[in-house]
Amino acid sequence: MLFFTNDDINAVLTMRDCIDTFEQTYRDVAAGHAVNGRRSDMITTTAHPNAVYQLKMVGAVVPRYAVGAIRINSDILSFPVIQGKARKVKVPAASGNRWVGLVMLFDTATGAPLALFPDGVMQRMRVGATSGLGVRYLARPDARRAAILGSGWQAGAQAQALAATRDVERLVVYSPDVARRTAFAGELERQLMLPVQPAASAEQAVKDADIVLCATNSLQPVLSPQWLRPGMHVGSLRVGEIDTRTLTAFDRVVVHDRGNMRDDHLVVAEGIDHREKTSPLPTTLAAAPSLAELVSGRAAGRTGDGELTAFLNYHGLGYQFAAAGALLLEKARVAGRGRELPDEWFTQDVHS
Repeated sequence: MLFFTNDDINAVLTMRDCIDTFEQTYRDVAAGHAVNGRRSDMITTTAHPNAVYQLKMVGAVVPRYAVGAIRINSDILSFPVIQGKARKVKVPAASGNRWVGLVMLFDTATGAPLALFPDGVMQRMRVGATSGLGVRYLARPDARRAAILGSGWQAGAQAQALAATRDVERLVVYSPDVARRTAFAGELERQLMLPVQPAASAEQAVKDADIVLCATNSLQPVLSPQWLRPGMHVGSLRVGEIDTRTLTAFDRVVVHDRGNMRDDHLVVAEGIDHREKTSPLPTTLAAAPSLAELVSGRAAGRTGDGELTAFLNYHGLGYQFAAAGALLLEKARVAGRGRELPDEWFTQDVHS
């Protein structure tokens, strides 16, 4: 049984490796060779004012890697209005102002635990890699100019995915906070070694972009249909970033997973007015192809340079943690990363 830190994960996983691994995994998903567990988000009151408690779980088994995985998050969620937009913000309420998210891997040959690690870097990599697959299959091959709306933790991974899938010549970033977007642009420029410019508005950021990736914590639209141009590819990480009216402007929309688009994974205690409870997207996108269908060739990707495409990277799937976790195990063992924990801590000599 190995324990990995976020630093261990950051040291051995690359975005390109994750994208390639996910590509094969989603082909397995399309072929029915993997099992995804039903996502569950349980929301109740909490002692913190203007916030709720959420216990979130998702799991899967991917036989190709002989791995089962479960991810658990224990979160305090707040919904502040920042610069006119309602946002979803996780409160670092655990000791030391920290967040709580864990992933555990199991061996499908023995049932024994293989690894335990925090979900922070893994979550970032799996979201970025999934968006990267969307870019790989839906963006124009000659796309060179890109924009990112957002400047947070996930926005950085979107930039990594762009760099891993297209020869980006210029990247423009926007978020409402001037200092934050300027610092973010400088950080990306150093990391990716390509020109990165902060923009004064979202409209300015996307003006000449071939690829636009939305990576915000906004619960309200951040992209206007008037800004879209033929040939553009747009990605989104959160329900609400792109409204239904804007989605109708696209020639081709691919969703992460149709079965995971619904909001029935949310179980909200009585009396809580939870802002993510309903969404028109399940009805609007009921027939949209999934990423697994796209990657496996069962659904068409981009068919022309003038097509306007979108990939909605909504709601995590357990497959991602199993596949990326198996990749982590392989690379960490070679690199000698991780701390051994006694198996008997996680196994027992009785059973129910």
